[in-house]
Amino acid sequence: MNKIKLSIVISLFLYNCSLNPNSKFWTEEQDLSQDNKNYKIIKVFKEDENKKDEFNKNIEIKLVSKFKNKKFYKNLDNNFGFQNFEGELNKISKYNFSKIKDFNIYKPDPIFHDKGIIFFESDGTIINFDFNSKLIWKQNIYNKKEKKVGPILYFSIYENFLIVADNLAKYYKLDLNSGNIIWKKEKSSPFNSQIKTYKNNFYLIDSDNILRSISVHDGKENWDVRTDSFLIQSKKRLSLVVTPDKVIFINKVGDITAVDISDGELRWQTPTQDTAVHAGSFSVSNSDLVLDNQNLYISNNKNGFFSIDTTGGIINWKQDLLSITRPTIIQNLIFTITLDGNLVVIEKKTGNIIRITNLFEKLKKKNRENILANGFVVGKKYIYLSTNNGRLFLIDTLTGKTSKIIKIDNQNISGPFVVNKFLYLIKNKSIIRLN
Repeated sequence: MNKIKLSIVISLFLYNCSLNPNSKFWTEEQDLSQDNKNYKIIKVFKEDENKKDEFNKNIEIKLVSKFKNKKFYKNLDNNFGFQNFEGELNKISKYNFSKIKDFNIYKPDPIFHDKGIIFFESDGTIINFDFNSKLIWKQNIYNKKEKKVGPILYFSIYENFLIVADNLAKYYKLDLNSGNIIWKKEKSSPFNSQIKTYKNNFYLIDSDNILRSISVHDGKENWDVRTDSFLIQSKKRLSLVVTPDKVIFINKVGDITAVDISDGELRWQTPTQDTAVHAGSFSVSNSDLVLDNQNLYISNNKNGFFSIDTTGGIINWKQDLLSITRPTIIQNLIFTITLDGNLVVIEKKTGNIIRITNLFEKLKKKNRENILANGFVVGKKYIYLSTNNGRLFLIDTLTGKTSKIIKIDNQNISGPFVVNKFLYLIKNKSIIRLN
């Protein structure tokens, strides 16, 4: 088997997937009929087998697609898919700003819009600069005491407006072109989640596990939904996705809740942790929720990777994987990276694992122990993976093996963002651009 190189050709627009049936590779065949096409995949693991090791590492996966790069500020499903990007990343430039307190804990994201990038400095100053690093405007709404605390900001864009919320329980609206304040409000609990805007409202979660629907127009709250909370407060950013009729979010104890987008009425709730784990929920870390058609995907550091039906909250399947990076769904495949540095490719409908490759195999054993994956994007030629020790891995999309490791820094860097044929990374004190 190790002398045979198999090839999987995934046609992303024709729904065509095949494995060579003469390879003697199969342990179990399944007929997954879809649009009158048949899929043959393998039942990879028995219940008692260890998923930490490489598996089927000689399989090649070729992705073929018309690329449709999503705008980050319009992404309601958290799935960035297949990126039209193939940079070798030979040039690096930086935009520097003042150091952010607790950057490595909160891991804040910038927001990219049509004219540039928005982020913030240590005192809560919002900076809006163009793609040539030229400053467009700055804005700061905080008093002297609040500036010293070091606000952490979360962003969303709706039309020509910037929506901002922070860990001081403030939320406000700015003119995207000028930075001028239109309104500002405050709640009793800090915010710590993604913000999603849809039609005339935006949605976010506070530290008490309360989902809030708020009007973009005047900042008035439409409704709220309260879920279980504990005295111990985690600083992990929470995730949500939005559909035309539902808002789906995860709270700090791992409960996934779907509510009606118009009035907040409960549709369903699905726990991903048992009661014993709930009591120690501060130790649970989850990936972002990712929505694909009628299914939701999420993984955690408690050995759970879930596919959940969004119509009723039923768990389609569960895999025993340790991963807190946001998965990427490309047609019939799921790509994820585990805490111990394995790239795992999963068949979307069944949850069967197709291939596992060790991305850290080129590193010395002593150097692997404290390395964690922060995030990745899937490009035309490479999967780009960032780590907590300031490295960027270029992983061959065909083979799943690490081709190149670029040293960006010796400190933590964010997951990568692909915008306008550049790749961006965030570290404390600077935004890095590579091409």
